[in-house]
Amino acid sequence: MRQFLSTALAQACLACVAAGYGAAQTAPAAPSVTLTADQDHQNMMDQLGIKTLRPGPSGNEKAPNAANYDESKANPFPDLSDPLTLNDGQKVTTAETWWEKRRPELVELLSKYVYGRVPSELPKVTWTVTAVDREMIGFTPVVVKDLVGHVDNSSYPAIDVKIHMTLVTPANAKEPVPVLMMFGRAGFPNPNEPSSEEFERINKAWKELLVQQDPSLKDVFAQHPAWQPVKVTPFQLPQLNADGDPPNTWELAAAGWGFAMLDPASVQADNGAGLTRGIIGLVNKGQPRKPDDWGALRAWAWGAGRGLDYLETDSAVDAKHVGIEGVSRYGKATLVTMAFDQRFAMALVGSSGKGGATALRRNFGEAVESLTGGEYYWMAGNFMKYGASEATFGSMTPGDIPVDSNELIALCAPRLTFISYGIPEKGDARWLDHEGSFRSTVDANRVFKLLGAKGLGVDEDYHVAKMPVVNHGLLDGQLAWRQHDGGHTDAPNMKYFIHWADRFIGRSPSEQ
Repeated sequence: MRQFLSTALAQACLACVAAGYGAAQTAPAAPSVTLTADQDHQNMMDQLGIKTLRPGPSGNEKAPNAANYDESKANPFPDLSDPLTLNDGQKVTTAETWWEKRRPELVELLSKYVYGRVPSELPKVTWTVTAVDREMIGFTPVVVKDLVGHVDNSSYPAIDVKIHMTLVTPANAKEPVPVLMMFGRAGFPNPNEPSSEEFERINKAWKELLVQQDPSLKDVFAQHPAWQPVKVTPFQLPQLNADGDPPNTWELAAAGWGFAMLDPASVQADNGAGLTRGIIGLVNKGQPRKPDDWGALRAWAWGAGRGLDYLETDSAVDAKHVGIEGVSRYGKATLVTMAFDQRFAMALVGSSGKGGATALRRNFGEAVESLTGGEYYWMAGNFMKYGASEATFGSMTPGDIPVDSNELIALCAPRLTFISYGIPEKGDARWLDHEGSFRSTVDANRVFKLLGAKGLGVDEDYHVAKMPVVNHGLLDGQLAWRQHDGGHTDAPNMKYFIHWADRFIGRSPSEQ
């Protein structure tokens, strides 16, 4: 016994010494793990106890495993989960109950089972204006600020995250303007070029440097006196939208709006191999995700929120009227951003499909199994359970998901939410399930109305409501729907979005 106590005391002393040493000198963090997407996917399956996943359907309609496009087979789980029923079964009949009870429940359900949790502690982002340029967007003079959001990586210096955003505002605006933040490539849209005199100086300096490097070029330049190394960019007509209108950025600037271009890849890579890098990897100190950790969609949404942090400090921006926009996977991210960050005043959600506005439990085109396979990294690891055919917990189907996209849309209420699609004939594939998105939007309409917003204008139940004909928009309420006759883009709906949003935020033509 005495020997045991002596040994225990010695171990305790050593532990105290080690603890004191650790307080004075932090042990170095483990190196970042590098995995392929397949390895990361398997790692998550192992964590969840999944042995086999059902394969997702093929987008090739002639393939043996082609996706279903038969509406009679599209609803194996015909009822959407109810946004106005509490987890304990009680009905939500007042706005107070929505805000105090139901909305927090839906945020928790969507975080735990679908998109993942945003960590409670996240690094600070410090924004720097790297350059300012005065440009022309169409016929509108604008001020362009290129920005970098430096994410504090002092907790794990091996991973460096710099968020890239470009802000464009009308140069002649008399007051702060509404801004539409758009997921996509950031950078100067139309860089202001040097004057003729400045081009002449640049070319003179270039020729002198070239001759210094190769004196024989002096004779070449003498034989071609009119040739210049650097030339003015020739004027080019813009690529018009599918409906023949000017580009979206031209339409926004002409309407007196600003726009911000946020690069999602600067926040988090659009692939599974990048999950141990980017903001997700930084917070996890280079280690693989846990099952309820956030996926890329919520990471992109977090990045948009940090962009809004900057916009709230810029005097050119009407920070109460900042919107968010994106198409396809960025349409999904747009809806996720709008749902979880209530500071965004409006959203234009383009062709978002599964993981966006389309009901998860619908069997039409893109499937839950599509997202648990190739695009698993968009979602929480837990979401993979609903594609499992063999696992320690048995098997699960989309019908087991306790929440759905109608409730994601409902989280946007009562703010301005415009759901946009194109048509399959022009490239907005049936894969996206336009009908499923419309049904989800119709059901979310009940929440908008409960909160005092003017709804979609559809009184029928979502089971029987008829999707409007192409180019007929439901634009009278804070929740809007329009299917244009273009392809996989929201460009033909931009002018409708601007007019619709201006009407609700109280902007008159004289302000544009």
